[in-house]
Amino acid sequence: MKLLVTHETVYDYAPAVENALHMAYLQPVSNDHQQLISHALTIEPTPAQNRQTVDIFGNARSFFSLQAPHNALTVVSQSVVNTAARALPKSTISWEDTREYFRYQAGRQFDAISEFVFASPYCPRAAEFAEYARPSFEQGVSLLAAAKDLMERIHNDFEYESESTEINTPALEALAQRKGVCQDFAHIMIACLRAIGLPVRYVSGYLLTVAPPGKVKLKGSDASHAWVSIYVPDFPADGRWCDLDPTNNRMGWYSPGEDYITLATGRDFADVSPLRGVIHGGASHKLKVAVTVEPIEGDTTDKLTPQTQPQTQTQSQTVSAVLPTGAQADMQQSQSQS
Repeated sequence: MKLLVTHETVYDYAPAVENALHMAYLQPVSNDHQQLISHALTIEPTPAQNRQTVDIFGNARSFFSLQAPHNALTVVSQSVVNTAARALPKSTISWEDTREYFRYQAGRQFDAISEFVFASPYCPRAAEFAEYARPSFEQGVSLLAAAKDLMERIHNDFEYESESTEINTPALEALAQRKGVCQDFAHIMIACLRAIGLPVRYVSGYLLTVAPPGKVKLKGSDASHAWVSIYVPDFPADGRWCDLDPTNNRMGWYSPGEDYITLATGRDFADVSPLRGVIHGGASHKLKVAVTVEPIEGDTTDKLTPQTQPQTQTQSQTVSAVLPTGAQADMQQSQSQS
C-alpha cells in the first residue's frame, strides 16, 4: 500500500520567541514492513541551522535552530511510503524462557535489547503493573499468546477518551482511571511487560486516516499514533519484534498492519516525541496539529498539499521562570500522541 502522510504543526507565540532550538522525529523508518520513497521537512521561518542525524535506536531525527524573533513556527512533514503486511512467524518460546534470557547473569555478554527491559521516564516500575499483567502470564504460556492476551485485556478494560489525560499523565494514574488515549495504553502495556521482565519498546507512528471500504475507522487515525513492540527471541534473526496495538486490538510482524506507518522506536514517548524544543521567550503559546494519511496511486506530485483534519492539542511544558523580554527563560515543549 502506498501512503502519503502529511503532519503539520503550528505554534503561535505571545510575546515573540527570541530564539529556539528544536528536535523533530518526523521521518518514517525504512524496514521490511515499509519503504520510505520520499520525505520533505518544511520549516517556517527558515532555520539558521538544520541538520539530520541518527539516534542510538536507529531513528532519523532533525535538529534546527531559530536565531531571530518569531511569533509563530510552522513545521510540515510530508512523506510517501510503501507498506506491506507480513505473515506472523511461528513462535513457541515461553514468556518464562524469554524472561530468563534477559535476567542478569555475571559474565554474560551484553545484549543491547536488554535496554528495553528496564524502567524509563514514562514507564516506571510499580507493583500495580505486575499485578495487572499477571493473569495473562500463566505458567508455560507462550510469549506471543501472553502478550496478545494482555493487549486484548487493555483494549477491553480501558476506555478510549480524548483529552482524558495530558501528555505527562503518569501511566499509574491512567491505569487506575481505566481510560486514556493511545499513548497511555502503550505506556501501560510497556510497563506491564517490563514488570514481568520482558523487553518491549514504544513505537511512534500513524494510522491510515480514511478506513478502507467496509472497515471501521480506527481510533487515533486523525493524529499521530502509538503502540508497542515486544522482542521475540525465536523469530527470524532479521526481525525479532512483534508489534501490538492495544488501542485497536491488532498485532503483526514489524507492524500491526499495512495501514500503519512507523516513525520511530524508543524506550517510551520521551525518546521519540515528534517535535520538542527549548525556547527563549514566548511565555504564552498555542499548539495546533493536523495529520492526514491517505492512500495514493502512481505519481505523487499532485498530492503535495492534501486536505487535513485539524486538531488543537495541549503541550507539556516546564518553565524555569517567567521573565521580561530579553531575560533568559527556558521552556521545554513536546507534542503528544493521541
